[in-house]
Amino acid sequence: MSFVTRFKSFLGLETKSGVSNPDPWLFEQFSGGASAAGIVVTPRTAMECAPVRCGVQAISETIGQLPLIVYQRGANGSKERAPNHPAYALLHDAADPSTPAALFREWITRDALLRPYGGFAFINRGADGKLLELNYIDPEVSPVTVERSTGEPIYTVQEGTNKREIARENILHIPSPSMSGRGLAYDARNAIGLALVLERYANKLFANGVRPGSLLLAKDAKTPDAVKNIKALFNAQFSGDGTGSNAVLPGDLTYQQLTLSSVDAQFLEMRKFAIEEIARHLRVPPHILYEMGRATWGNSEEMSQHFLDFTMMRWITAWEGELRLKLFANDPSHFAEFQTDNFVRANYAARMEGLSKAIAARVLNPNEARAILNLPPYAGGDEFINPNVQTANLT
Repeated sequence: MSFVTRFKSFLGLETKSGVSNPDPWLFEQFSGGASAAGIVVTPRTAMECAPVRCGVQAISETIGQLPLIVYQRGANGSKERAPNHPAYALLHDAADPSTPAALFREWITRDALLRPYGGFAFINRGADGKLLELNYIDPEVSPVTVERSTGEPIYTVQEGTNKREIARENILHIPSPSMSGRGLAYDARNAIGLALVLERYANKLFANGVRPGSLLLAKDAKTPDAVKNIKALFNAQFSGDGTGSNAVLPGDLTYQQLTLSSVDAQFLEMRKFAIEEIARHLRVPPHILYEMGRATWGNSEEMSQHFLDFTMMRWITAWEGELRLKLFANDPSHFAEFQTDNFVRANYAARMEGLSKAIAARVLNPNEARAILNLPPYAGGDEFINPNVQTANLT
């Protein structure tokens, strides 16, 4: 039995008649899209591209690092932590006995960035409907397909050769932002393929050692032995401890230092362009991919805020909306919310100063300001009083 036949048999591609009739998910997991550069880009090969890996991990790891808290909304619009709610521990501590909540969110977000349908988890409920676990679904082990022929999504999980349909309310789904329906890895296949081609070209170029550091033109060296002797004498005098010393050459020798050509400079520009293109597909600022051409110490704070506002808020709202729909649909008094206060740490002093001025101007009361900071209210904090004036009267 050939390797191809055994591989098809392992995947379940061979039918009794010998005609291959694979399910659609097999193409999505094992084929991918060919780029204009000739490289087939799949979710796995895309992560071999350094800018893609950097951008995907920056988004998914940030979602994992941000605290996700379950709150109870009060009658007056206030909110307080609800640590006794069944979802609190699953979202904040551990999704199941073997998976920390942070890692659980990171995995699902990474799948949503790379996979055609997004990231999935099974919501395990008890007989009484109480939340028990959130089980991550590995797309390479149990791929999930989504159909919308009836208007509502129909989720089907492939488990070996069997398919199992999961009720909509029992699956947590963070969809892919891909407009093609085949995932961002497919949408960005040309940019990723270009980056991989340039990287492989550079590796082969330097691995083969085709570019010498300098040239030594010997006009009278007629034989290979003469060339070898001149090279050995020159290296003995001007390499090692002699590096940087003044070279005195006979009249028949000419030294020429090699520099980067315009083609080399264009090659570097192409690599930079590929990074910027990948940043556009992932919707992350280039500095997140460590392309620091326009980054300075002075604007680092603004760049972090830009990453939060224009990249992370899309994923934060997607998570919060899906959790509200699947975990709190029958419990509107509770909701889950990410804490982003410490994300841009350098803005903390300016934020506190702004809140203090808003309280002093009676635009906000102390409890409203505390709600912005995800802090519980306190008695008497609903009054609109200028604390500066009150302190002045006391003194």
